[in-house]
Amino acid sequence: MPDPGSRSLDRTDRRILDILQRDGRISMTELAERIGLSATPCTERVRRLERTGVISGYYARISPRALGRPLLVFLEINLSAKSGDAFDKVKKELLNIAEILECHLVSGEFDYLVKARISAMSAYRQLLGEILKRLPASAQTRSYVVMEEIKETLALPIDA
Repeated sequence: MPDPGSRSLDRTDRRILDILQRDGRISMTELAERIGLSATPCTERVRRLERTGVISGYYARISPRALGRPLLVFLEINLSAKSGDAFDKVKKELLNIAEILECHLVSGEFDYLVKARISAMSAYRQLLGEILKRLPASAQTRSYVVMEEIKETLALPIDA
């Protein structure tokens, strides 16, 4: 797949992206009307944006509460032993834990920042134990339980 950043995006592409990331279910006809194109060229642009990886997918945003996962937790992990092999093993292990929504290898005072959705604190205790059991070396952790979600979005700012 080509690098999504390898081709510059024109104003129309950016308008399409702005609309689609806010309403991925919009019909091509309505999208075309909103950006001032006919349906065929609009559809061709969207397909090109998908094919080149600029649009990486579509999804339904589901309420965590509806699935019994109202608790949002962030976890900092700092490995005691750092190596390419250790980082590879952590990556492999954490990819397979369903409760983990995001995991990032970061620079700074700790190595990983993990975002997880769980049902209750007791479930978090189990999750933390599972994570620590899977790590290739001992680790220090720090947890942050979210008390109030102020803003959460995947929408990127798009300059027209």
